[in-house]
Amino acid sequence: MGSEMCIRDRLGTLNLITAAKKAQAAALVRSGVSISLALPMNKVGDHVNEKPFKHTPFIFPSEPVFGIDPSAMPQAAGDVFEIDYHGFAHSHLDAINHFAYQGKMYNGFVFEQDENGFANLGIENIAREGIVTRGVLVDFPAFFGVDYLQPGRVITTEDFLAWEKASGVKIGSGDALIVRTGRWEAVADREPWNFVEAAAGLHASTAKFLKERDVAVIGCDGVTDVMPSGVGQRFNPTHELLIIGLGMPIFDNLDLAALTAQVNKEKRPVFMLVAAPLSVAGASGSPLNPLAIF
Repeated sequence: MGSEMCIRDRLGTLNLITAAKKAQAAALVRSGVSISLALPMNKVGDHVNEKPFKHTPFIFPSEPVFGIDPSAMPQAAGDVFEIDYHGFAHSHLDAINHFAYQGKMYNGFVFEQDENGFANLGIENIAREGIVTRGVLVDFPAFFGVDYLQPGRVITTEDFLAWEKASGVKIGSGDALIVRTGRWEAVADREPWNFVEAAAGLHASTAKFLKERDVAVIGCDGVTDVMPSGVGQRFNPTHELLIIGLGMPIFDNLDLAALTAQVNKEKRPVFMLVAAPLSVAGASGSPLNPLAIF
């Protein structure tokens, strides 16, 4: 890639999703079943959800409009949403401007905001075409024969290689890699615990594997990173390496229960993945409802 193209690049690893890759993904649709990977928007604050979703519904009109009495007009309803979606509770997509290192984002763009957010790498770049590609579910609890991975369990490159060997599926260029740790099963089964202090997830060293395989986007029922990270003082080093170093978007806090059931029913861990974030210029991500289509 020439220097001019590199300077213009605002999609990072999503450039790996070619037209041919989208066609390959579409060919995986056989039964026509579609599955949401999003959690319901959570309005209740608890140890997991520190920033509850706020929903204010309303009915209008309640006062005369253009001199017409409300009783003579059809009723309508509306809603006001307020959400601080980054964190550990809401399903969302991290754009590649979500993290920076020493003042620089992916591709050397400066980590600076104005009143409209970021001039470069905002989620609107992803929203223009959305994400349409082959999804691959790596169900580690099923692979290891457990209900869920213990909080703090480290996922390594060797784990991915062993899963590939057992499943016969190779993670490849342009794929959306979806990793199940069984987080929500753990939440239901255990006493509440501090997710920041103990979360199953990927060790930072797996970034090399993801780069070698040219993965386009990764997602997890957690936040992809293992916590504690085991890498010095770095809190989310996998996020840093993927987002800043590779320009790879990340799905956080997915609900993979229905997807897992469908994968087991169809006996194949591959499917068409479609994800469309909100088009908000300059934003660092978006809540969204990704779909797996079989």
